[in-house]
Amino acid sequence: MKEYDLIVVGGGPGGYVAAIRAAQLGMSVGVIEEDKLGGLCLNWGCIPSKALLRSAEVYHLLHRAQEFGLKVEQISFQWDAIIQRSRKVSEQISKGVAFLFKKNKIDHIDGHGNFRKDKSIEVRKDGKAVGEYKAKHTIIATGGRHRSLPGVEIDRKKVITSTEAMILPTLPKSMVIIGGGPIGVEFAYFYNAFGCKVTILEMMPAILPLEDDEVVKSLSLSFKKSGIVLETGAKVESVKTSTGGVAVTYSIASGKKEISGDVALMAIGFSGNSENLGANEIGLAIEKSFIKYDKDYRTNVPGVYAVGDVIGPPLLAHVASAEGIHCVEAIAGKNPAALRYDNIPGCTYCQPQVASVGLTEAKAKEKGYDLAVGRFPFRPLGKSLAVGETDGFVKLIFDKKYGELLGAHILGNEATDMIAELALARSAEATAHELIKTVHAHPTLTEAVMEAAANAFGEAIHI
Repeated sequence: MKEYDLIVVGGGPGGYVAAIRAAQLGMSVGVIEEDKLGGLCLNWGCIPSKALLRSAEVYHLLHRAQEFGLKVEQISFQWDAIIQRSRKVSEQISKGVAFLFKKNKIDHIDGHGNFRKDKSIEVRKDGKAVGEYKAKHTIIATGGRHRSLPGVEIDRKKVITSTEAMILPTLPKSMVIIGGGPIGVEFAYFYNAFGCKVTILEMMPAILPLEDDEVVKSLSLSFKKSGIVLETGAKVESVKTSTGGVAVTYSIASGKKEISGDVALMAIGFSGNSENLGANEIGLAIEKSFIKYDKDYRTNVPGVYAVGDVIGPPLLAHVASAEGIHCVEAIAGKNPAALRYDNIPGCTYCQPQVASVGLTEAKAKEKGYDLAVGRFPFRPLGKSLAVGETDGFVKLIFDKKYGELLGAHILGNEATDMIAELALARSAEATAHELIKTVHAHPTLTEAVMEAAANAFGEAIHI
């Protein structure tokens, strides 16, 4: 039985990052992963989906070529080549993780791990036992899996998940997306860009229900203008499949409705991959598929930890990685500062992009703050005009008394990159006037951040 200082079960963004940090701290590390390294995010989520979205962005931009003084004729696309490019990008990233394992002398144990009563782990591959392993510490980082509605079977042909949506052999003529969160919204943009008729059914009053109301209203208008149908306040009651496609029955305030499509994409979220681990063997505490944990990601079982999607929301790759690093540093006795879950950037990679950190205006009001709210549209910016991307705005929410940045919300072309400045500002407890007085390069899109802060206190120059 081979022994390590640390065994990580799962090679996704939480697991592989934890493994690398542990190796940096001098631990011997083995990672049990039966699929490609990188997990759902690198292989079937964050990375390949962004490659697909980039193809959609370029295709859309080519149709605007005349705006830039360019002449492009007979614009078309090759669906299979778009899919192949996405897969190549994913494979390249996964190989990069394998290289990092080799560099840091981390063992990749290929197979599925199950705990035994003594907390050792048996690894099986293709139904056969291939090894037994033991460690002083074990981190469970097995991620999550797609949820479905009661009574609705995901057959991966007519009722699909985001995994199948990334590799459909042909472009469907129509798609019904059940769920208007980030995954549903991103795929709505992608498929709509190539001519698929898309309808989003969202149970909440608006798509992206965790985002600021102003941002969501503007994005919704943009989507409707592009031909995407939004049905909010829609409760899906049944999904019936046939050789011709799917029929989705749902209810809204005015009554029942039915919509048909070639496929239905189930995008209502994830549950934790806490099954088939031997959790009962070691008495692991689990609630609603998510493993219970403390501030340093210890479970109720001594020596066993858990990070990432398997411990619950927010189900984000960057959160999983941060949790993995914190967990390993706590194991190493470094006493790391607690992760600030109130300062996690959220990003949606449709166009225009959506990015936010901190409180929405509604939440800030609920908490009783006296607010100073600043807004600045991209349209007046020289850089926005030069690159031809003028949709959207920056909205900043401050505590009027002290100038504390309570929340930041961006709708626009590079929103998901721009949000980092505002997450850092909140982390460093920067005030509104520190943002205003920080000289931002001209011409850049980030000038909108400075101007929005200034607008909150009546000092904006260009509006």
